[in-house]
Amino acid sequence: MARNGKRIESTMQDDFPLTITSILRHGSRVFGASECVTWQGDHARHTTYRQIEVNARQLAQALTRLGVEPGDPVATFCWNNQEHLEAYYAIPCMGAVVHTLNIRLPAHQLTHIVNDAEDKIMIVDGSLLPVLAPVVSELPSIEAFIVIGDGDTALLGDRPVHRYDALLDAEDGAYTWPELDEKSAAAMCYTSGTTGDPRGVVYSHRSTFLHALATLTNQCVGSTEADRQLTIVPMFHVNAWGIPFAAFLSGTTMHMPDRYMTPAALVDFIEAERSTLASAVPTIWGGILQVGAQREIDLSSIRMGTSGGAAMPRSLMETFQKQYGLPLIQGWGMTETSPVGGLARPPADVEPDSAEDLDYRMKSGRLLAGVQMRLVDDEGHEVPWDGTATGEIEVRGPWITGRYFGIDTPEKFDDGWLRTGDIGTMDDRGYFQISDRLKDVIKSGGEWISSVELENLLAGSPEVAEAAVVGIPDEKWTERPLACVVLRSPGDAGEDVAATLASFLAGKVARWQVPENWTFIEEVPKTTVGKFDKKVLRARFGRGELEILRLRD
Repeated sequence: MARNGKRIESTMQDDFPLTITSILRHGSRVFGASECVTWQGDHARHTTYRQIEVNARQLAQALTRLGVEPGDPVATFCWNNQEHLEAYYAIPCMGAVVHTLNIRLPAHQLTHIVNDAEDKIMIVDGSLLPVLAPVVSELPSIEAFIVIGDGDTALLGDRPVHRYDALLDAEDGAYTWPELDEKSAAAMCYTSGTTGDPRGVVYSHRSTFLHALATLTNQCVGSTEADRQLTIVPMFHVNAWGIPFAAFLSGTTMHMPDRYMTPAALVDFIEAERSTLASAVPTIWGGILQVGAQREIDLSSIRMGTSGGAAMPRSLMETFQKQYGLPLIQGWGMTETSPVGGLARPPADVEPDSAEDLDYRMKSGRLLAGVQMRLVDDEGHEVPWDGTATGEIEVRGPWITGRYFGIDTPEKFDDGWLRTGDIGTMDDRGYFQISDRLKDVIKSGGEWISSVELENLLAGSPEVAEAAVVGIPDEKWTERPLACVVLRSPGDAGEDVAATLASFLAGKVARWQVPENWTFIEEVPKTTVGKFDKKVLRARFGRGELEILRLRD
């Protein structure tokens, strides 16, 4: 109680809504000259943030005329480009829900996702119509299609089809954004479905706003108006890691690669438009290095690159630093975490470009303000942050999901904490290291072997292009690691090479962790977002399709 019996209460405008509409207004008015730059293969289209809002208003107006109401899901089946960005803002700002669809999903998963969400309208890029066509008849909730650019609309059947540009041109843009509840649904993504049907995660306006602010801190990406951010990560992959929303808050110009997603095309884009930031999965970064091995490339404009989705091999990070002076930093997140939960920026007392600096950048991340994390052992006890004790990572926070859309999954939550399925350690400075996925860790003779650690070490061998490690049954030890290796020179495959690689691992891990089972494959199967798809390898092993070389002790 304060003096004179008066209680001190906040005088702040606590009812000011944290909405995506507020993000759009800020970007278009304060940073109206910043741009969305869409690559066309040999040149770029430049559109200002001011114009993006004008177009978003027209799109919202058109969607309203087509019958879209607050809370209705509107699907996008698009590349990273200007039109997709306009939909990113128009749909949630009108009170509907933008549902980004993964354009690389197999047909049965795509139909499951659209039908589970009951999408009302679908915005699709004309170049992707042949990809969508085989499942169109299986999407009964879709009332109409909006097609961006050219394409054979006959592939869409007899439902109404509207051309994007014509639809916008028919509107005058005299549309007033409605006042929205910051806790209302704004966007929707589905998990990759590596262990079953994909699950929906619905983000609120508030969670999106707070996530964007967090990524703008210097402890995270820290982009500014001076930056030009190459958004390689697809807009259907957890909302492009939140980059489109952070960009409008900071004035960062967005570089959008559209359909030109080969490493060579991305390098052309970087060189032409002088990107300063780039975000991608490790397979893309590896592809860029391969382009650099074939021709001279200029990455000098990039001040920092971020990588996520899977662990990056140390050799890859070292090569970018040595050859191009480009520091890559790993980050961690999930569809369920919006996604950023941590970024491995080294601490202030570490010398830049030193071995210790690289050690820190190789961490999975440093916990981001706003996210709480704990590690829980097999008995359900929380383990200490000592950099050694291992447990399953659990998280909670304002941009962490508390449930999945339309299904009850109590096994995924622990007293309000999201069980991530990641196994790792945490040190006393907030750096966490993921050693494996709970479903991928190999339990041999009662001890755990990290498949991720073995994969990263093998990637450092000059003979190895990429490697995945899975556990296979063993009569004596219950499980043993099987190394599935793609060689740079496939003709070298054989027992001698397997023995050489086993020797390469010796001394880097405990002797009993070195695989005695080896197989050489043409490529490691990957999910639609570039992660190793180990369930495919386990299935191939189970069917006897892999030729196994077993080294003698």
